[in-house]
Amino acid sequence: MKIKIILLAMLVGFSVVLTASAAELVAPGWLLVANKGEHTLGLIDADAGKMIATIAEDGVTGHEVVASPDGQHAFVPIYGNSGVGHAGTDGQLIRVMDLEKRTVVGTIDLGKGLRPHCAVMGPKNGLLYVTTELENSVTVIDPLTLKIVGTIPTGQSESHMLAISSDGKRGYTANVAPGTVSVLDLEAKKVLAIIPVCKNTQRLSLSVDDRWLFTSDQTQPRLAVIDTRTNGVSQWIQMPGVGYGSAPTPDGHWLVIALPSVNQVAVIDLATMKVAHTLDVPRAPQETLVKPDGTEAYVSCDASREIAVIDTKTWTVKKLIAAGAGADGLAWAKGK
Repeated sequence: MKIKIILLAMLVGFSVVLTASAAELVAPGWLLVANKGEHTLGLIDADAGKMIATIAEDGVTGHEVVASPDGQHAFVPIYGNSGVGHAGTDGQLIRVMDLEKRTVVGTIDLGKGLRPHCAVMGPKNGLLYVTTELENSVTVIDPLTLKIVGTIPTGQSESHMLAISSDGKRGYTANVAPGTVSVLDLEAKKVLAIIPVCKNTQRLSLSVDDRWLFTSDQTQPRLAVIDTRTNGVSQWIQMPGVGYGSAPTPDGHWLVIALPSVNQVAVIDLATMKVAHTLDVPRAPQETLVKPDGTEAYVSCDASREIAVIDTKTWTVKKLIAAGAGADGLAWAKGK
């Protein structure tokens, strides 16, 4: 009897350890959305399926957002009141938001209107990289001191979006009107190559293994697949509509891409480089984000003020979450 009690206690203790470990692996987090139509950052509880808070940006307007690695802060570049390449105001600020206090706690001032847009955290050095369109550059910021520590030229105008390799050594910018991609050496702070892609490009993403870079032609329904070893377009993937924001699943098998021209999302099988699934979503899908555990994909739908939540096992839309006006940029903030 005594042996049974000891064994039971050991099993219970082991179960507690397993439960704790599992809880750490699936720690809660927040889905962040830039509501560009109302100049706020939305905090969404994805499990509950609702936006639980908004933080005023105190500026016009933030299109994109990135969270700090610890999930405590969000950085929202204030771009301006126009679209890329169009006349309008030129933003020069980056707001720093405390996600727990739900307020702006700091501001990075670039000193002049540069239209800061896409913000990405360096995966190894923890620095903040932000595209600064009107200077044809990427600005590098220390997120702890909020000081600018460097700039990297892109060699092209309208460097709108940015992706960084998993080792933190390479950066890639989508240069909209030139229709090119700039390859950047982030350590040496210089341009390594400029890749001609199409007449007009927009958003871009990297495969999980950094082998492929994806960017959509904005004049035709096709996706460019760039080989990062040769820095050239390897092939094109035909799609049902013109693509926009894309994101790979953590297992490297799928690429989820918004198709705003047809109000759909396409799921591309990266083994075959072909569209395997299409899903209908609300009007004007913009950005895509895959949850860190790979179970869900999120798509911001600008015109409908909604986030489409996609089940990545069945490739179906499982629910819609009400967001703010002009729902656009997405980020995942790690929970405590």
